Amino acid sequence: AATKLASAEKLMYFCTDQLGLEQDFEQKQMPDGKLLVDGFLLCVDVSRGMNRNFDEQLKFVSNLYNQLAKTKKPVVVVLTKCDEGVERYIRDAHAFALGKKNLQVVETSARSNVNVDLAFGALAQLVDRGRGKAKIVPYFEALKQQSQQIAAAKDRYEWLVGRVVKSHHDTWADAGRRMRPAPEYRDYVHLEGTQKAKKLFLQHVHRLRQEHVERRRKAYLALLPQAFDALLPDLDEIDRLGRAGAEKLLESKPDFLKWFVVLEETPWDATGHVDAADGERIPFDLVETPPAEQLYEAHVEKLRAERRRAEARRAFRRGLEASPFVTPGKPWEEARSFLMSEDFYAWLDEAVYVDLYGKHQKRLIEKAKEDFQELLLEYSELFYELELDAKPSKEKMGVIQEVLGEEQRFKALQKLQAERDALVLKHIHFVYHPTKETCPSCPGC
Repeated sequence: AATKLASAEKLMYFCTDQLGLEQDFEQKQMPDGKLLVDGFLLCVDVSRGMNRNFDEQLKFVSNLYNQLAKTKKPVVVVLTKCDEGVERYIRDAHAFALGKKNLQVVETSARSNVNVDLAFGALAQLVDRGRGKAKIVPYFEALKQQSQQIAAAKDRYEWLVGRVVKSHHDTWADAGRRMRPAPEYRDYVHLEGTQKAKKLFLQHVHRLRQEHVERRRKAYLALLPQAFDALLPDLDEIDRLGRAGAEKLLESKPDFLKWFVVLEETPWDATGHVDAADGERIPFDLVETPPAEQLYEAHVEKLRAERRRAEARRAFRRGLEASPFVTPGKPWEEARSFLMSEDFYAWLDEAVYVDLYGKHQKRLIEKAKEDFQELLLEYSELFYELELDAKPSKEKMGVIQEVLGEEQRFKALQKLQAERDALVLKHIHFVYHPTKETCPSCPGC
């Protein structure tokens, strides 16, 4: 039916929050004229409004419905602002609809965009009986379905952003143009709007920049110990220096600018230095950060530990030289028990002690062999009565060992009997065949 609408300079508005604040919005008057009306959406605000009595509102809605019923047009009751809805108001609105010829009720939220299309679809179905009947979904169930739909669309859109946007320098204008044809972009914008799509893009770009900065930071921190090793290798220089003193000392070093760059603007990660092509040198303000301070402390402690280890090596060598229990050829396993109680023993790894002991044994054995050769020369008369083939009998070897057995230089090689016997045979061979090759001092002969 054609119904004349008398607006009489009535202003258009879109939300009850605008009432009383009309001057703050665009002034648009509703036009006069005729409008073909096929049905009505009877809206009931179920939120807790200020200075508003819901029972009075429901009474007004009831009177309004009585007027609409006279038109014989279908009516759908629409509960608005269900995202802020009061349970009693919603229950009373349903009771009202049930008492008015069982009117259909659609619970909506324009802010959350829940069931808005359903309200118009339900009315269209009542107007056009040939349409399929709309299924009325309660607000919270519809909200859950929509939330799931939005979450799925968001996941697909974020996947698209991750695939398209690889640089933190990308702009929304350029990236949006490239993503616009994709269904993932269109679906998300349809549900949440362009502004939210842009917000997710900006979050992604921010994350890319943070990842880029973090990679740079890790690279600088990995380089920092090398810079400390090169510029501050002397423990005496820095042992009692705080961070500020260490920074001044670093700046005074000739190779300072080889390792560091002093920026005019700080902090470095908020400047263009993060994208500098020649940004291999460490920004000097990074030294003031806690991770860099920890690396500096670790550097000082490393130098202290190296000094302790060097002192422990020297003390261990002195202990080996002074110990009466360390004799030529004595295995480490036997000597170890005599050295474990010493103060220096706790500072080094077992492998280091084994290496130092092996080197000491080598020197000790060489010295013992030289001393034994001198002993053999001193007792040269023992070897004059041998056969011409210079092969002493078992009895003769027994005599030689018996004569030399009381000498300390003979006893020093008691754990190396095979080598001691070999030295005796070599000496005999030299006595009867004195050549450069058979000389005990060869190759220094």
